[in-house]
Amino acid sequence: GGLRAGNKYLPEQLKEKGIAVVPVNYRLYPKVKSPAYVDDAAAAVAWVFRHIEVYGGSRKKIFVSGHSAGGYQTSMIGLDKSWLQKYEIDANDIAGLIPYSGHTITHFTVREEKGIEGTQPVIDEMAPLSHLRKDAPPILLITGDREQELLGRYEENAYMWRMLQVIGHPDATLFELDGFNHGKMSEPAHYLLLDFVKKHSK
Repeated sequence: GGLRAGNKYLPEQLKEKGIAVVPVNYRLYPKVKSPAYVDDAAAAVAWVFRHIEVYGGSRKKIFVSGHSAGGYQTSMIGLDKSWLQKYEIDANDIAGLIPYSGHTITHFTVREEKGIEGTQPVIDEMAPLSHLRKDAPPILLITGDREQELLGRYEENAYMWRMLQVIGHPDATLFELDGFNHGKMSEPAHYLLLDFVKKHSK
């Protein structure tokens, strides 16, 4: 978590569901600094685009998701097209973005690298909110209970959802999972992901 810890895993809720899941890792702070994390995530998604058909998947049905820091990465590479352009992939070819409780402002670790206090919100080029566009892939924003989440996380996502409405994005949805904190919200979120993938795979 936090761009500084964690490891890839395959959630039980996503096994045996008729979908292929490609868990990935990325380099962590302090061994690397921004924007290496986002570039690693983009490289991983590009790898999937280039290889998924070998495993029986479809390039037209690639969804990107992640929890917390992974949710931030999901939004960054799906909204700011420059990350995938580097690997000759069009971010609009992603079938859907499903960030779980991710920052929509600049990530707190990136702010820390710049000497900015964690309580000071920043929206710069490293914030998903800086890259909203109405032609972005369908997006499902999921957070835990606003009173049990990392404080401000629900509100960040609610603001992004509202701004997507304002600019005319046709397919953005926000879910708040009542009674679930930041760490536990991924468990019920997986079922929302499965419904979203099914809906957008037709």
